[in-house]
Amino acid sequence: MTQLSGHDAVWRDWHEATGSARLHHAWILAGLKGVGKGAFARAAAAELVAEPGLPQPHWEVHPDIIVLDHLPVNDAEEEKRAEGKPWQKKRNITIDQVRRMQSRLVTRPTLGSRRVVIIDPADDMEKGAVNALLKSLEEPPAGTYFMLVAHKPGRLLPTIRSRCRILRFAPLDAAQIDRVLVDLAPQADAATRAAAIAAADGSPGAALDFVEQDLGKLHAIMLRLIVEGDDHLALRAALTEGIGARPGRERQQAAIDLARAVVAAELPNGDAARQARVIAVHGELTRLGGQATTFNFDPALLVMEIGGLLASLAMPREAA
Repeated sequence: MTQLSGHDAVWRDWHEATGSARLHHAWILAGLKGVGKGAFARAAAAELVAEPGLPQPHWEVHPDIIVLDHLPVNDAEEEKRAEGKPWQKKRNITIDQVRRMQSRLVTRPTLGSRRVVIIDPADDMEKGAVNALLKSLEEPPAGTYFMLVAHKPGRLLPTIRSRCRILRFAPLDAAQIDRVLVDLAPQADAATRAAAIAAADGSPGAALDFVEQDLGKLHAIMLRLIVEGDDHLALRAALTEGIGARPGRERQQAAIDLARAVVAAELPNGDAARQARVIAVHGELTRLGGQATTFNFDPALLVMEIGGLLASLAMPREAA
């Protein structure tokens, strides 16, 4: 587990809740993608299931911590995961995963009196999985607690949200993200860290992706697209070359997230008309990001669309 820092206030709220007489059974962990919600959930779960005097295994193999996340798409990808190689994930958390989890809830916790179910991210549950989960939230087994990691909690059904308390994770400031990069990406020099922080929009996970996915070249081209436009498609061609001939889904998603951050940084610039255009472009990139988890985009066409949206912001600001 990658431990991300910078959420002292959230930890205080959580420890206040766990120290109360009655701990609520279901929680939504809400905040930016990559801000550290998943790492928090796993660390908090390990604390919650611990019993005085009883040795506790790591959360990854703890019988009382159940994690539902994206599985490999097939057996071949499962083998890659087992070998520590890059592997392709399923787009959704499935109803079968939820049902397997529910079958474990009919027995008592193994090592103590508490069990924790983490769904990461709950935004990506398929419809049947959401409906199945609702039954467990309505009638939770004794000693069972749910932690739903949500990048966009508004996408969760109101019936889910109404049964959960919310822990909100604020974006991290530049100094906090820099400390994360120094600790977890020591290969990044100061210039790379500065570019990653600028592109991360408060998300240390996004900053790490920037370094690990080597997004510096893409970032530079995106900035040029916003300033210069791209009448002759040269910069869009360079963007396509920069992302690679066969980028995986994670790299495609990272490119979309990077473009959104670049556009968001433009919001304070210009008059109301330009700001409206920036908001519209950001909305289109958000739409693309949502579809990228569902559809098999042609990478070249996806990059061309991203580049076109960025280039549309290059009109003179006083005339925008």
